[in-house]
Amino acid sequence: MIDSLEQIGSQWRLIVLHDLQEGEKRFNELKRSTDASSRTLSRVLDDLQEMNFVTRRMEEDAPVATYYELTEKGAGQSNVLVAAVRFLANQIRMCAAIARRKEPVVLFFGATAYLLPIAVARLLGRTVVLDPRGDVPLTLRLSWEQRVPASLARVLAGSVRALERLGYRLADAVVTYTPAMATELGLDRYGEKLYSTGARYVDTDAFAPHTPFGERDRVVGFLGRLDEEKGVRELAAVAEALPEDVTFRFVGDGDLRPWLQERLAAEIDAGRVELAGWVDHDGVPRELNRMRLLVMPSAPTEGLPTTILEALACGTPVYATPVSGVPDVVREGETGFHMDSTDPGEIRRDVLDILDRDDLVAVSANGRRLIEDEYDFDAATARYRAILADLDA
Repeated sequence: MIDSLEQIGSQWRLIVLHDLQEGEKRFNELKRSTDASSRTLSRVLDDLQEMNFVTRRMEEDAPVATYYELTEKGAGQSNVLVAAVRFLANQIRMCAAIARRKEPVVLFFGATAYLLPIAVARLLGRTVVLDPRGDVPLTLRLSWEQRVPASLARVLAGSVRALERLGYRLADAVVTYTPAMATELGLDRYGEKLYSTGARYVDTDAFAPHTPFGERDRVVGFLGRLDEEKGVRELAAVAEALPEDVTFRFVGDGDLRPWLQERLAAEIDAGRVELAGWVDHDGVPRELNRMRLLVMPSAPTEGLPTTILEALACGTPVYATPVSGVPDVVREGETGFHMDSTDPGEIRRDVLDILDRDDLVAVSANGRRLIEDEYDFDAATARYRAILADLDA
């Protein structure tokens, strides 16, 4: 980050990079939107071209017009720098809010790297609770590697992880969804201030087995973003190799939807693959009740995907990657099944073996029972009351 700031340098360069995020602009448009003088803007644009952050295009027709646009490198640097500025601004706003309010406990839900407000809350005598949602530094690194050099992405992610570790040390308590999630995130070291069975709940009235499991067709499904990190390309290979009596249903939207439509065009026409598109949350229970198996190649960045809990609440067994908190709810052979490989051939084999099991109705019932016992609203609030009572003792 420091290298990037030093390279971009002046405030005007950052302003121009931010302004060009909206797309290609003429010189006079940039002059109006940035409020820079012609001389300053010309110098800044020349500098950014030399650094390969901006390209220039000229139209010779009268009147002559010059257009400027971010390069791929410029777009990546701009996004990272803007994110850094917003990150700091958010922390300052949070500090002000914490100072204004008088609640004795401050819960940072997901904001585990917000070191400044964490420190301010401690200085003001508040009880600080950190509740991570997943491996944020890894998530950011994977995202940044798509826009900036990998070495810079690693440095940035390492900086966030360092801030996060300091935050954990300052906090009075750290709460995770499940014990396996705490272990995956390396939080077991925090001993007595670690609470590894935090509050996570599902609306068990909306998410319920409205369609009895025995009445469901042989539909296997995926529900989530249709993006690279979700393993969608591997699932496409699985879908096109399944037998005719099995339907694979993709529920969701994302960058890979056009690719899926082209890749699986023959299977879609034959009715063996279905692309449901985006579904509002109110429609998710209906989708899950159509499936005999939910396939979720979860990434190690996720703590405990909500979709998995919702599927189990609907009595839909889950076949998922056993990462982070997943193994604590997707219990092999009891409530679901573990995906030990993302190889399409192995996934296909496992899916067919699971669909042919004689005990799937029992697995469905076990998943529903787990959610009712441990993840309905009453169970979640009881756990958090116990945590807060312990902190107040």
